[in-house]
Amino acid sequence: MQVVKPSLARGTRDFGPELMAKRKYIFGVIETVFRKYGFMPLETPAMENLSTLTGKYGDEGDRLIFKIINSGDYLKDVSDEDFKAAQSNQSKSFTGLISEKALRYDLTVPLARYVSMNRHALVFPFKRYQIQPVWRADRPQKGRYREFYQCDVDVIGSDSLFNEAELVSIYVEVFKALGFQDFTVRINNRKLLVPLANWLGMNANASDFILILDKIDKIGVNGVMEELVGLGADAKKLAEFFRLLENDNRIDLWTKFSSLSQDPEFQKGIQELDTLFDLLKPFGVEQYAHFDPTLARGLDYYTGTILEVVTHEVSMGSIGGGGRYDNLTGIFGVDGLTGVGVSFGAERILDVMEQLQLFPHDILRSCDVLLYLFGDAEFDYAASVLRNLRAAGCKAELYVDAGKMKKAFAYAEAKAIPYVALIGEKEKEANEVMLKNVKTGEQSPIALEILASWLINAL
Repeated sequence: MQVVKPSLARGTRDFGPELMAKRKYIFGVIETVFRKYGFMPLETPAMENLSTLTGKYGDEGDRLIFKIINSGDYLKDVSDEDFKAAQSNQSKSFTGLISEKALRYDLTVPLARYVSMNRHALVFPFKRYQIQPVWRADRPQKGRYREFYQCDVDVIGSDSLFNEAELVSIYVEVFKALGFQDFTVRINNRKLLVPLANWLGMNANASDFILILDKIDKIGVNGVMEELVGLGADAKKLAEFFRLLENDNRIDLWTKFSSLSQDPEFQKGIQELDTLFDLLKPFGVEQYAHFDPTLARGLDYYTGTILEVVTHEVSMGSIGGGGRYDNLTGIFGVDGLTGVGVSFGAERILDVMEQLQLFPHDILRSCDVLLYLFGDAEFDYAASVLRNLRAAGCKAELYVDAGKMKKAFAYAEAKAIPYVALIGEKEKEANEVMLKNVKTGEQSPIALEILASWLINAL
């Protein structure tokens, strides 16, 4: 048998018990908030038809889709003519000839596909949340993985900006519940970006303007300016635009920025932002929201409000993002269903929380009490203790390996178990256990009939 050195595919990672406990904690907090706002769960397959995904994320996004090679003899349906044409780049790509499916890139396009297929059975507005992994053939780096979980929440079938206000409120409630202290929900509107590109003299390169602006966190203001000027942007107007952003007075910034263009689309975007910020006030979250004209969100399907969350406590990219997409279902033949949604970057949130030590101290506790037997004669009694504890809702475990008591306590400490219940002949006869606090070393006899309630109160 050939020995294979164990390794992970680049951009992926294992989640052992400790990381799983932390990730489930994050999912639990997020899901609880989602349900509070009336959203219901949905799951879609890990793979979609390639035609479902391509053309929805822009050229850069399409390049990052993980394509799945057709099973079996994947060349059997490829003609010699198509094969030669693909080799010479005269026809569709070779990948297109041998791949019909792909791993999902995000959860939004599969949602649009699902809604389109099931529209007659759904109640609108359709409010769903989805917590599942997605895959992107990206270059792995800090905070960026090729396989990662998204936690999405969307509303389909309503154009009210009240939905955006609720999504901002969800962001704030979740991050506060997770222990974040200093974070910002950046807000912009895609309706501003094409008119802004036109104002800069980039009429023919508006899409490139959005893609370059979206890289501002990676290449900085100077890098963005250099690339935009190279594509024809007016250098003086571009400098004027970035000077506006240096203004700390939010009202002054808003007044000057809103007067940059009289394009009807631009002014509609300004009006939508104005309304949204007014709606945030009764939610009590306006202090977390910040208008950011450089926010672009590179995905092609966004058409209105766009959102992104950043934390200022550690160096990390965005930990959440989303926006409004008009008629995404139209690509599947169902017109008129506007939607809006946001996503939580679970992997980055986990990394940030580990750095800030935000997880509860007892999150790694595998159970409430560990039972240790002095001899085999007490096994039946110990089994009844386990049964009673578990029936009462306590998490209990029996240390089954014979050996020194020191090993049992080391085991309990490693698994963050707070108590060890010692059981010997004396305890069995008295129908009790000797309960010992792993951290302090204190111990006292506890009658079996009150053991479960004692532990519940103590924990």
